[in-house]
Amino acid sequence: MTGIHRPLRDPAVNAVIEKLVAAQQYPAGDPRNGLERDPHEYSDYGFSISPEQGDLIYLLCRGIRATRTVEFATSVGLSTLYAAAAVRDNGGGTVIGAELVPAKVAAARRNLADAGLADYAEIREGDARVTLRDLGGQIDFALIDGWLGAEPSLAREVIELVAPHLRIGGYVLNDNAEPDFLAWIRDPANGFVSVALPLHGGTELCVKAAERER
Repeated sequence: MTGIHRPLRDPAVNAVIEKLVAAQQYPAGDPRNGLERDPHEYSDYGFSISPEQGDLIYLLCRGIRATRTVEFATSVGLSTLYAAAAVRDNGGGTVIGAELVPAKVAAARRNLADAGLADYAEIREGDARVTLRDLGGQIDFALIDGWLGAEPSLAREVIELVAPHLRIGGYVLNDNAEPDFLAWIRDPANGFVSVALPLHGGTELCVKAAERER
């Protein structure tokens, strides 16, 4: 990342981001592809977004003056750093993160503290389908990037949970392009418009244009 222009200019945050990117590793195959695999067995692997996706998160959140965002899943907090830096730079706010694996929750909190962003994030430990039921109000941005699996995917279940809380004009970024997530988000009745971006093997950028048809 050194020498590449990045929109996020905080040296302390960028130092933690660079450390996490350098430490990223993936086991053979894709263990997330199937609910029969136990996420706790991969607590040493930080399945995270790419820096390019992180730059996009930061820019989107700055552009819409986001103060409240949500993400599934937090992992070791790489995506959280970008969103938390954005809400801080917008004047303050909170990133609500959901992470199932306790070791990753602890790692994310350490990374946020090291970056000076601990006051701008709330990491909720447990199943996102439970921990994200109550978001405490309207949100501006959502990242959907959790464990892959059979349909209905967790992405589909979480977006249906989160979408009613997203404000008109708010964004959703999806990393894994799960087919049932795409089918839901591209259905005009659900109020979104979206486009596929050539980032990280497939990224769907969505904006909430209207409330869901009843």
